[in-house]
Amino acid sequence: MPGAVDAWWTLHQRYGKLKWADLFAPAIAYARDGAPITQNVAYYLGASLRGFSRPGSGIEEIENFKSVWAPNGKTPEEGEVFRNPGLARTYELIAKGGRDAFYAGEIADTIERYFKRIGGWMTKADLSAHHARWDPPHSINYRGVDVYGLSPNSQGLATLQLLNILENFDVKAMGFQSAQAIHHAVEAKRLAFEDRARFYADPDFYKIPTDWLLSKAYAAERAKLISADKILTPVHPGQAPSHGDTTYFTTSDSDGMMVSLIQSNYRGMGSGLMPDGLGFMFQDRGELFALTDGHPNLYAPGKRPFQTIIPGFATRGDQPWLAFGVMGGDMQPQGQAQIISNMVDFGLAVQEAGDSPRWHHEGSTEPTGEVASPGSGLLRLETGVPAATQKSLAELGWKLGPTDGGFGGYQAIERWPGRYAAATEMRKDGVALAY
Repeated sequence: MPGAVDAWWTLHQRYGKLKWADLFAPAIAYARDGAPITQNVAYYLGASLRGFSRPGSGIEEIENFKSVWAPNGKTPEEGEVFRNPGLARTYELIAKGGRDAFYAGEIADTIERYFKRIGGWMTKADLSAHHARWDPPHSINYRGVDVYGLSPNSQGLATLQLLNILENFDVKAMGFQSAQAIHHAVEAKRLAFEDRARFYADPDFYKIPTDWLLSKAYAAERAKLISADKILTPVHPGQAPSHGDTTYFTTSDSDGMMVSLIQSNYRGMGSGLMPDGLGFMFQDRGELFALTDGHPNLYAPGKRPFQTIIPGFATRGDQPWLAFGVMGGDMQPQGQAQIISNMVDFGLAVQEAGDSPRWHHEGSTEPTGEVASPGSGLLRLETGVPAATQKSLAELGWKLGPTDGGFGGYQAIERWPGRYAAATEMRKDGVALAY
């Protein structure tokens, strides 16, 4: 179910200061009059066209995608001006009619007709029944900094679990970008991700042992499994007590309000399915359900799938400190933990923390039921990780993979006394702006 529009509306109803319709004016103008395509978007558009057009892709129809994004048989290249009048009209309807224009009006009628035409099941009644909800975040304290994460069905707890485990080690003494610092962090990630695969699901359908997962005692227990001179194999989730592509942005204003927000169509550009004439594509995050009987994340009617998008936030002494995000699927909690560690353990500034080389571990058990890769998985190290560190990690037994660019995309705003500092990075299209 597409939830972004209702999320915007819900946020605006509680915190908005400007008129709802005014918020859409720039996007409407860009969609109607056109804007140059950035390098990153151009790359993913081309990849999406190839993927959607692949024989056996299973997508019911892609003609609407091609008519909007590849009318001449190819997607726009970097710098080419792209227009989307269908999306401009959709935004105009939402600007005028609010969330009901999408979930109960003309747009909902169009969506229902589209799915009926292609043999799908989404109806206007389904859309009308959807409402965003306020879920309180969870938090842990990492060396004096309170770090917040969204509750499941997201993976926000993974960042917190990873940091909780890492807190049991003197990471600063190990040294910045050292083999031992990276080794211990990756092992903490592997342990947290096994719990992610076992316990993270829609809490309306499964009682998640959240307090236990985030307890310092459990983190200390898990930390004892990590050895400085060898890799933990195999990795298992903890035994719970028996009683129980993505866009990130952050903004702040003169009143001290800070917002950390992330939204995503998931893989590539999403599902490939675009309702007639509306100019947008449906997300495909239902892909992250499990299909194994008895799994907490098992597909079921009315259930929210496990999903990866997690805006980040941290406070110091009960005062807002850092609104940040690291885009990129399972890289998000790994990247968030690295940002916090870079700033808290090694004293890096908000820009330096993002520019620092990152690691990305692949191969853990997934919440979809996919089992862990043989051995210890694959550890990718970004260009800039010292050669001596790479050599030491290989000697420890880590299987090092080539640098593939999958190290996330970081944006942040840090609150200073009476002012802000903002950061963006070179890995994604991004910009830091003051106004």
